[in-house]
Amino acid sequence: MISFGQRLQASFERYGNLCVGIDPHSWLLREWGLEDSPAGAREFGLSVVGAATGRVGVIKPQVAFYERFGAAGYSALEDVLAAAREAGLMVIADTKRGDVGTTMESYGRAWLSPGGTLESDAMTAHPFHGVESLRPVFDFAERNGKGVFVLCATSNPEAAGAQRAVTPSGLSAAADVARDVSEWNQRNDLAGTGSIGLVIGATVDARDYGIDLASLRSTPILAPGFGHQGARFEELPERYGVAASLVLANVSRSVLSAGPEGLAAAIAAQAEEVAACRA
Repeated sequence: MISFGQRLQASFERYGNLCVGIDPHSWLLREWGLEDSPAGAREFGLSVVGAATGRVGVIKPQVAFYERFGAAGYSALEDVLAAAREAGLMVIADTKRGDVGTTMESYGRAWLSPGGTLESDAMTAHPFHGVESLRPVFDFAERNGKGVFVLCATSNPEAAGAQRAVTPSGLSAAADVARDVSEWNQRNDLAGTGSIGLVIGATVDARDYGIDLASLRSTPILAPGFGHQGARFEELPERYGVAASLVLANVSRSVLSAGPEGLAAAIAAQAEEVAACRA
């Protein structure tokens, strides 16, 4: 079986490192001339899938913007995910789930089961029950060629206190998470790019959290914060150092605000910018 890490590496080589978010905020739906409804969120998501296809390799739907509509929202999301799979896009479901034991495995089964209605290539998870609590979803992902991105040093400023707090190991909480995920990849993905990644925001400096970037050479990084939140693509090499080649630079509002007519051009332009930073 081809691992998630191997498929992600192939996507980097073919399409580059831009990841497009699908975030149907109420105000964005109105700006697009759509209803703030499951049908509007469905049309929004399908439009993003269409504009992203052939221009990037990865999309990241924010599940909460569909979940707020209940069952009808999930039905709309299922249609968006199915369209993305049909188009050959890799999908990271931004679920931010976290729990213990069989509960965590059930989250994995919901979002990562091959053939499932919510099937995605990867999901996001939070580690603050301890990284070890995520082992069931890590194991499930690895068995099924899927991935998980673990929150580590996020771009929202209110998280810094908890993520930079020193643990009994002598490292910050974020550095503990980064170490544990890196070690998992070293044990389980010896051939190259790992299948378990980290979320390290583009508006933070990982070194301020005590994270050893050199240890993340084989760990994919999902990096929100580019565009609307203020991070610039030209900062990517300095911000992530030797780990920069495996960074997924996520953009949402900075392209989505271009509207349905300008979306494809906005995605193409930002994909070119990211590629130029890696040249």
